[in-house]
Amino acid sequence: MHQLQPQPEVTTSLRFTTHSTSDSAVFLDHVQLSPWANLQTEVQQVDWLILHFNHWFSHLNVTLVRGDFEPEYFPANKDLPARIQFAHGFFNSALHEISHWSIAGDQRRLMADLGYWYAPDGRSAEQQALFEQVEIKPQAIEWLFSQAFGRKFRVSLDNLTGDGGNGTTFKDNVYAQVHQYFNGEAKLPRDAARFIQCICACTRSGKTLQSDEFQRETLD
Repeated sequence: MHQLQPQPEVTTSLRFTTHSTSDSAVFLDHVQLSPWANLQTEVQQVDWLILHFNHWFSHLNVTLVRGDFEPEYFPANKDLPARIQFAHGFFNSALHEISHWSIAGDQRRLMADLGYWYAPDGRSAEQQALFEQVEIKPQAIEWLFSQAFGRKFRVSLDNLTGDGGNGTTFKDNVYAQVHQYFNGEAKLPRDAARFIQCICACTRSGKTLQSDEFQRETLD
């Protein structure tokens, strides 16, 4: 069993650490603006997520916002911070869009939709294969986020009217990517690591994610 060891693409290597009894209360006071426990509805949980993400990442001039339609990323301008807009107020959509943002480097964060070209639903088998290749890391990180919140994660092939296949290979790849983050074969982006650490402080009393929490069969 491995403890998640994020290694951001900067010169220092971060590790998740469980806060000692003496400093955990101070850390939680800083990180948690309102308690996560006992939230009863999706709307309440989404409100909590928006409040806390915007608090945790205010230093990066970015905000998480509900969208009425499809998700979209808007870079910062002279009047507004960058906006990560997620779809229809769905919690899982917010986590997915945050995962994409966390992977994007500084240059991509200056571009609309993080510089991604998106092929709409109805993709051919070849287009779907390219889509899945790009989605492995974001969905692996989304799984980490979901687990930190204690929520069920489901992979998304996002091709209801096209050739999506059965998703087995994609699920295998997402599973493998998660475990590469645990064993150090892959580097967890800095902001994804911070997000997970803050979530765990609020939802798991600071207990870090462990590799044995991520089993391949749970993706089926």
